[in-house]
Amino acid sequence: MHVEPPEIYVNPIARSLTRCLLACLMTLPAQAAPLSLPQPEGEVLLEISGDILYTNDGDKALFDREMLSQLPVRIVSTHTPWTDRERQFQGPLIRDLLSRVGAQGDELRVEALNHFSGEIPVSDVQNYAVILAMAMDGEPLAIRDFGPLFVLYPFDDHPELDTENVRYRSVWQVAKIHVH
Repeated sequence: MHVEPPEIYVNPIARSLTRCLLACLMTLPAQAAPLSLPQPEGEVLLEISGDILYTNDGDKALFDREMLSQLPVRIVSTHTPWTDRERQFQGPLIRDLLSRVGAQGDELRVEALNHFSGEIPVSDVQNYAVILAMAMDGEPLAIRDFGPLFVLYPFDDHPELDTENVRYRSVWQVAKIHVH
């Protein structure tokens, strides 16, 4: 004797909602992947610490040149107090870098290779196109030429930035950024 299983009625709206929920849940790992940071494969140029969400070395985020180059690049043509003429600098916007690590603070302490440090309000990098320059006139920045990384404000686009305070924030030979 063959017994047919009872037919179960499923509300079509509930079925649609269930399918939608499953589809959304299946995309979560794909959406989370870009938020994780890969390990640097080359020489580490930058260490970011402090109030950040995304790390790749304990509580720090380490970046090599390739990882920094994967962020959108901005070109800033400007005179600086330290160059003899207008130069073309290239690098990621610092606000994009902060977004990449999930920065939560209001201030940045930027430290150079020689341990000089400058304090930068996060509002500066939100309100102006402040870049972490990696190249000048198409050439990677060498240590003797502000490198390997240089906090560069768009001085020509915003003459009000050409002040002593902002010059102290324009740290070159950047090695570390602490978000607080």
